[in-house]
Amino acid sequence: MNDQHAIEVTRDAAGNRFVIRVDGHPAGFAQYRPGDGSYDFTHTEIDPAFTERGLGSVLVERALEQTRELGVTIVPHCPFVAGWLRKHPEFVASVTWPEGRAPIGETGF
Repeated sequence: MNDQHAIEVTRDAAGNRFVIRVDGHPAGFAQYRPGDGSYDFTHTEIDPAFTERGLGSVLVERALEQTRELGVTIVPHCPFVAGWLRKHPEFVASVTWPEGRAPIGETGF
């Protein structure tokens, strides 16, 4: 992503999602289902006008950082979030893997 663009990720608590904006324009979201002390990430989507810029990874990284700062457990049902987490073991203490999904350090789906 070009450094000249302002990128912001904010939590939309009412919509149960984190939204990424580029220069103030919505570019995508990571949807979650709130649980008892957890956010179950179910879907990540980037607007086609903003693809091929690495925004999905930026969105997930910042959304998970904010989730961790809230003290909430991350449950990765979304394949993109799960794949990102497998490459970032620094989040392992904040993750509860869904049944049937490989934890960090094990091979794929």
